[in-house]
Amino acid sequence: MIHARPASVPIPDEHQLGQYIPLHYHYNMLLDSDRVGAFQLAIEKTVSPDMHVVELGGGTGILSSFAARRGASVTCVERNPVLAERAAELLRDNGLSYQTEVLNEDAMTFIPNRPVDVVICEMLHVGLLREKQLQVIDAFKHNYRRAFGATVSLPTFIPEASVLMWQPINQSFDFAGYWAPVPMFQAPRLADPRTTEVGPLDPYASIDYADDFSLQFHCRQSVAATVDLQVNAVRMITQNVLAIDEPNQTAVTWPNQCLILPLHAPIQPLFGQQVKIAFDYQAGDPLEILSQSLSLELT
Repeated sequence: MIHARPASVPIPDEHQLGQYIPLHYHYNMLLDSDRVGAFQLAIEKTVSPDMHVVELGGGTGILSSFAARRGASVTCVERNPVLAERAAELLRDNGLSYQTEVLNEDAMTFIPNRPVDVVICEMLHVGLLREKQLQVIDAFKHNYRRAFGATVSLPTFIPEASVLMWQPINQSFDFAGYWAPVPMFQAPRLADPRTTEVGPLDPYASIDYADDFSLQFHCRQSVAATVDLQVNAVRMITQNVLAIDEPNQTAVTWPNQCLILPLHAPIQPLFGQQVKIAFDYQAGDPLEILSQSLSLELT
């Protein structure tokens, strides 16, 4: 039996986790050595002294600090007033206040007062869901061209690109004998004892942040099953290219956590049979929008 609670005032979308991340959640991001290390390396390869760097959605300011340590002048834009105040304090305590300016502004409406060489924006979520990475960068490009001219060269973006992929899987939803097929996150590696791949990874979108891009994702694609096994979930994977080192033909990459979405109706393909997926969502949508539109069928 479900007992309904009295109606309450709805929480604004911007205050939901993923849009307006509170200070105490940033500990996990600071502790994520893969994330921090990858961005630090990308910034070291991209930023040089005397550059003007803008970070959109600066959080605690750690990524801005990497650019400042490279000798750049950094503008850190953070909408959450608590975070903006704390970032300014932390950058000061790390001896970087002379090179950094923290602005308590909305990154969607921010217009720099001078040209920018590099833009850092880490509002990344698997599938580019929940957070407003695409909307913020799209708005920045529009505002930048309006301020400095339609033909002005855009800054370099960190990340430079994101590749979005899906994969049919068989997922164990058994928890101590309790069967619970719920959406879940998984460490950004493909080997997991609870997960069996039933087909290959299949890219459904590639975003180059310097180019024009769509906020809408419409996927109608198929892959061949690699084993005879029930497909009861889809794994969503997002690989981010933070910086490209063209002279050495290497790239600095960082993957988001994988997202596992259970299917409403599992399917049973045979080896070699085509598994067709369909889903629709807009960048920044909640997970529920993608999950409700998701369907697989055999062709």
